[in-house]
Amino acid sequence: MIMPKGILLDREGKKIGELELPQIAFGIEPKSEVVHQFLECYHANQRLGLHCKKTSGEVSGGGKKPWRQKGTGRARVGSNRSPVWRHGGVVFAPKPRDYRKSFPRKMRRLALASILSTRSNEGSVYIFEDIDSNNHKTAKLRSVLEKAGVFGRKVLIVTNSPERPLVMAGGNLNGVEVTFAGELNTYQVLHADIFMATKGALEKIEELCIR
Repeated sequence: MIMPKGILLDREGKKIGELELPQIAFGIEPKSEVVHQFLECYHANQRLGLHCKKTSGEVSGGGKKPWRQKGTGRARVGSNRSPVWRHGGVVFAPKPRDYRKSFPRKMRRLALASILSTRSNEGSVYIFEDIDSNNHKTAKLRSVLEKAGVFGRKVLIVTNSPERPLVMAGGNLNGVEVTFAGELNTYQVLHADIFMATKGALEKIEELCIR
């Protein structure tokens, strides 16, 4: 069995070799259909479902019958808030609803491992031997990405724990997203062309794919 490998970078972003990656997270046979199902579920869960219109019973006014039932020569009507009247209610009015879909945990793990394995097969996985996250500035992060040869592409950087300075620096660069292993999901990896992580984050990423 061929072990998946990632490109190992030093703190400055220079390539210093290769690093074997966890087989269970980066070396499985990708299941594109599971990734597709996850994507559909993810998009459905982003919908708020807040659209709402009022029916004739909810529109204000209309408490009095406009005219008597018979003898006027006009069509009978019970309320001036009927849907056929101006300022009337809406027929079959849309109401708030929940579009959320559940996605089994095993399928979530499989989807994440599938897209990580796809990035590994593409040679798009970079691992930082160490990263000076506390002193990172935007210019410094840009320099690191340029030396790694990935600046200008969509890059996802995953750290072992929340790193606010690095998150803020990444937010200033177009196409760069910084997160930590505890919040990593399939959509983030799918959206990025390049997957970068610290050595310390690899163990947590492996846990995400097996627990």
